[in-house]
Amino acid sequence: MKKLISLGLAAAMAASLTACGSGNASETTAAGTAAASADNKTGDNSGASTFKIGVIGPLTGPAAAYGIAVQNGADLAVKEINEAGGVNGIMFESNAQDDEHDPQKSVNAYNTLKDWGAQAIVGSTTSDPCIAVAAETSNDNMFQITPSGSAVECVAPENVFRVCFADPDQGTASAVYIGEHKLATKVAVIYDSSTTYSSGIREAFVKEAGNQGLEIVADEAFTADNATDFSVQLDKAKDAGAELVFLPIYYQEASVILKQAHDKDFAPIFFGCDGMDGILTVKNFDTSLAEGLMLLTPFSTTEDSSKAFTEAYVAAYGIEPNQFAADSYDAVYAIKAAVEKSGVTADMSYSDICDGLKAAMPQISIDGLTGAGMTWNAAGEPDKAPKAVKIVNGVYEMQ
Repeated sequence: MKKLISLGLAAAMAASLTACGSGNASETTAAGTAAASADNKTGDNSGASTFKIGVIGPLTGPAAAYGIAVQNGADLAVKEINEAGGVNGIMFESNAQDDEHDPQKSVNAYNTLKDWGAQAIVGSTTSDPCIAVAAETSNDNMFQITPSGSAVECVAPENVFRVCFADPDQGTASAVYIGEHKLATKVAVIYDSSTTYSSGIREAFVKEAGNQGLEIVADEAFTADNATDFSVQLDKAKDAGAELVFLPIYYQEASVILKQAHDKDFAPIFFGCDGMDGILTVKNFDTSLAEGLMLLTPFSTTEDSSKAFTEAYVAAYGIEPNQFAADSYDAVYAIKAAVEKSGVTADMSYSDICDGLKAAMPQISIDGLTGAGMTWNAAGEPDKAPKAVKIVNGVYEMQ
């Protein structure tokens, strides 16, 4: 049975905006899958004292900055939980599998984790793979929480929850923020019509823009097959007098757009969503071109509340965390809270664990990296305040 998608979150986000942004630490690998028993495949973990969390995301390929961050964030949370004694003596264990940002490979990764004995899934990291895996976890009744799968359909099954905001909420909140902070009146949109993520955000943004006094002067699409030359889209935006260009896209394409806009002496405000997070890590990208870029994100390393996590993350992985790492970290702590609330144990079948966790999720609240007092509704959607950041002197600055 499909869940009803919450209609109140976008309005709540708008209101909150008015008021206002590796290594595997648990030392688990896929090698254990070969030894997985038939009992584990059917979800029987009799006698187990370790709670196994599978993590799915792109660990290689153009979206690897997302998947690696999700792996690292989950591993760091598992390490902390175990060092604190676990949950009623139950230790956590994680195992990350690469899906290369591909839906079928994400399903393959899920099957590998199921053979390993996974009892809950953190992932998939990106939307289309997440939708594919959610269909499988729904059939199996395996608990799933995606850190960053933002398409509406990602949490349609009642066993799936998310940490990030849904695409429509990001699009609506972006238009509200731009309008209420009077960043611009003439706005261009450049989006990827071949992805659910980008199309969903763009649709909600365009719908809300008029309510915020924003004029969409150019609305230009591209696809994954032609994501290297944005001359036509940028020329239309420039000729139309766009003061701001909204980019509901991933950071790789955005880095190309910023370079080509610079070459054309076109310097509007550029504004993105959570997929923009990671642009400062693009190989061979001149990060000075991102100066002044803004994006909605629930996490910044410059916040006092992020200091301990950032220091631990840098010590472990040698790089500062991004939003995806924080999302994943929060996802594991949400599982921990739901385990504590439900009283499930590691020796239960993953189906029984799922029943316990999905009933507990609307009853828990965590002070996460991506939101204080974060809660979930029965539709799997989080309730927390969004935030915006601006890149200043090469670092995120919370607005």
